[in-house]
Amino acid sequence: MTDDEFEEFYARSVTRLVGQVYLMTGDLHEAQDVVQEAFVRAWGRRSDLRADAGPEAWIRTVARRLAVSRWRRGVRAAAAWRRHHREDRAPAAAAPDPGTVALVAALRRLSERQRRVAVLHYVCDLSVDQVAAETGLAPGTVKSHLFRARAALAPHLDDAADRVGAAMPKEHGV
Repeated sequence: MTDDEFEEFYARSVTRLVGQVYLMTGDLHEAQDVVQEAFVRAWGRRSDLRADAGPEAWIRTVARRLAVSRWRRGVRAAAAWRRHHREDRAPAAAAPDPGTVALVAALRRLSERQRRVAVLHYVCDLSVDQVAAETGLAPGTVKSHLFRARAALAPHLDDAADRVGAAMPKEHGV
């Protein structure tokens, strides 16, 4: 991939990838950081990346692995802080829209594997075979996780949609 092709790829896909990783992690700032770091790593190997070989999947995989590594470091750091009786006083971030909050809350109820499969299929719009290739699962296992994820998400998203809808002003004729 040339420099210009990489810049075009970045502009075309960064927002989508941040959104996808956000839904996997539940933390917008973390998603932005790990996607940016994944692009930095991709820049260093841009000559090896081919546009027809799915560089977006490579970025998404690297970003997810970075997020998992950071999460693990955070767990260890939190344990160290607790051992020393200190409090974590991170400032609160601005809240996203209610629909996104409801979706992230519902996704957090799923197992990590079901959440990843659901996000890749429904948000990233990957086929079952593409999800299987990216996750290393068999297509039948992906279908099973999608079925279970839909069943687990349905009651939570319906309730959240009702709450969001009740808070929205009604328009005439609707």
